[in-house]
Amino acid sequence: MKKQRGNQELLNKIAKSINQLREEKDISLDTFYLDSDIPIARIEVGKVNVTISTLQDICDYFKISLSDFFKDI
Repeated sequence: MKKQRGNQELLNKIAKSINQLREEKDISLDTFYLDSDIPIARIEVGKVNVTISTLQDICDYFKISLSDFFKDI
């Protein structure tokens, strides 16, 4: 079985950015999960290699574009 590729530094930056977005909007982990069906807590700890599709759904939830999300990363 092939090992999944991952860049831990990038995953940590993505995790931090998602966490900041969620906290800026004062949205709890539970609320986000109930609204989106995305287990964001696992993503925010940088342990999950998030897919582009999931990241797009997260950006849609926060009403930002993927390019804006990656602007500061």
